[in-house]
Amino acid sequence: MTAEEQTSEGQHTIPMEGEDITPKKDGELPMTGDKVFVHYVGTLLDGTHFDSSRDRGEKFSFELGQVIKAWDIGVATMKVGELCQLICKPEYAYGSAGSPPKIPPNATLVFEA
Repeated sequence: MTAEEQTSEGQHTIPMEGEDITPKKDGELPMTGDKVFVHYVGTLLDGTHFDSSRDRGEKFSFELGQVIKAWDIGVATMKVGELCQLICKPEYAYGSAGSPPKIPPNATLVFEA
């Protein structure tokens, strides 16, 4: 399976690997304000690694509704134990400001969570 990303240079194919996370009928979804704990690896679209909770050995904890929009939307669809790949357009991540020094302006981000 691949995901297509349109860039100014043309199409960029991102290989997707992992487990099938077809939603299960059991388990609750988190709601805005719920505290969640997530392991993730973050890269730029070109594969440049910028952050990883796995490298730190501690899950990232946050309240749903208090992080970048892509995470609020994506994590809200997940149940405990599921894995996903989030491909975040700049407007759902850090936008034109980026998050210097590791995330440049208008960067598309990829998270394995």
